[in-house]
Amino acid sequence: MSTPIALVTGASRSVGKGVALALGSHGWTVYVTARGAVGADGPLDETAREVTQRGGRGIAVQCDHRDDAQIATLFSRIAGEQGGRLDLLVNNVWAAPKGFAGFTEKFWQRPLSDWDTLIGVGLRAHYVASVHAAQLMVPRGAGLIANISSFGARGHLHSVLYGMSKAGLDKMAADMAVELAGTGVSAVSLWPGLVKNEVMRGFMDRGLDNFQGFPLANAETPEFIGRVIAALAQDPHLAARNGHTLITAEIALDYGITDLDGNQPDSHRSLFGGGPLY
Repeated sequence: MSTPIALVTGASRSVGKGVALALGSHGWTVYVTARGAVGADGPLDETAREVTQRGGRGIAVQCDHRDDAQIATLFSRIAGEQGGRLDLLVNNVWAAPKGFAGFTEKFWQRPLSDWDTLIGVGLRAHYVASVHAAQLMVPRGAGLIANISSFGARGHLHSVLYGMSKAGLDKMAADMAVELAGTGVSAVSLWPGLVKNEVMRGFMDRGLDNFQGFPLANAETPEFIGRVIAALAQDPHLAARNGHTLITAEIALDYGITDLDGNQPDSHRSLFGGGPLY
């Protein structure tokens, strides 16, 4: 069986890095992107190196996802190097506005330029990447487009624009699924819970045990999210989930996946109103 090929955007740290490492542990070839330079032993180089150390093959590519031309060049490179094959796109790249992620003031107190990061990168760049991914996947009749979304699509979380971008990702996956039906390609949107990334680990090192009321001890590691995505991509019944918004902690139970320490992260569904998703 040939080695599966993935692209994980925004993979120099946090969720993107964890997803890439998890895929590497499953033997994937993983293209990873970020704005930072490649070849200078920076964070993205480290991600690619760790993917390879895990048993996969990590390929670092500098890409500013605000630039459509750079995204097109990225996909052209993947197509050329992999014979037109791409099995998985993980839309994860994100850019924070100035200030504490732009989340400390009300929307009318924030500059309009917040739109350019939270919508321009947090939503539009994912659409652009999905278009290019579908152009590779549909002719081959296989592939998965996975959006990293958030419970902020349902309840207020961080800011107005943050919620708009995440709700857009969920709707994007749902409507892409309608047009992808019968092609063998699926699109899903994922809601991780509280993520135990570099920032959260810093809080824990300072003795904090919760973040905005959510316990840090049972937060999801970035690699947990990657384990869920790897299972989805390899699921022979993936088409049944096409267009769905999925909660990582709940889907993990379906696949028998635990986090790195063997714990089962909590779903925050009930804290954000419960009820069905897309």
